[in-house]
Amino acid sequence: MLRIVCLFLAITASAMTFADVSAVYGFDSRSEEQRYQNLIAELRCPKCQNQNIADSNSPISKDMRNAVYQMMLDGASNEEIVDSLVGRFGEFVKYKPDLDSRTFMLWATPAIAVLVGLLVVAGVVARSRKAGIAAPALSKDEQARVDKMLAERNQSGNG
Repeated sequence: MLRIVCLFLAITASAMTFADVSAVYGFDSRSEEQRYQNLIAELRCPKCQNQNIADSNSPISKDMRNAVYQMMLDGASNEEIVDSLVGRFGEFVKYKPDLDSRTFMLWATPAIAVLVGLLVVAGVVARSRKAGIAAPALSKDEQARVDKMLAERNQSGNG
């Protein structure tokens, strides 16, 4: 009997973890629903770091989804919705922040890194050309040994 009670409690407790069902929003048209899905997919959760609010289960993401839905019902454009959330949570909520004085380095860093890499490669190539990498000259003894080996090779190859 104790096992049955424990099993029932375990099943009930595990079912409670799934009790927070995502809100189901009603839309007038399929295009409005698609607009909503696109908006929540391109906004980042401030708590989850690199997860959009569509996929996040955090309470802040739930609030953001509700805010997006409410603003859509109020007739706000996509830009107004995004600007409202950026104003509330900061530029971090956008996966693709606008280019301005605060985000210039974010956008410029890849180009700067490629440019620096190309300059390093060009410097290495130029330095190696200037140095004129050449084989060091052989001493007389080394040259004599090489000549002897070549002569032996030619004799054994012809025979």
